[in-house]
Amino acid sequence: MTVSLRRPPTTLTIGQLCREFEVTPRTLRYYEEQGLLEPARRDQQRIYSRRDRARLQLILRGRRVGLSLAQIRQVLDLHNPEDGDAVQNAVALRAFQQRIAALEQQRAEVIGAIESLQAACERLEARL
Repeated sequence: MTVSLRRPPTTLTIGQLCREFEVTPRTLRYYEEQGLLEPARRDQQRIYSRRDRARLQLILRGRRVGLSLAQIRQVLDLHNPEDGDAVQNAVALRAFQQRIAALEQQRAEVIGAIESLQAACERLEARL
């Protein structure tokens, strides 16, 4: 895997951002409607900044691990470089810990379901 060390462009169009993150324009517009992204406008064209790009990257990471948009918004809105993002990091940590607990519960339920199905398969196979 090749990693580019070049800094992303200062501004990006919706098409560039969609290609980079493999999302649809509708997805970006939806995140904009939800207040998660705030692109500048040039006539009818959306112009995304490095900040928007970074926020989209965080949004997609959060969605990939199952965080709600409300949780993601809460974390993003707490960005404050003056305090080293201490509050943001504390809120993110709490959200991540809650998500881990939920996933562990789901894992236990899935393991139980698999065990039940395996036992049922064994009973059915014995009857054949």
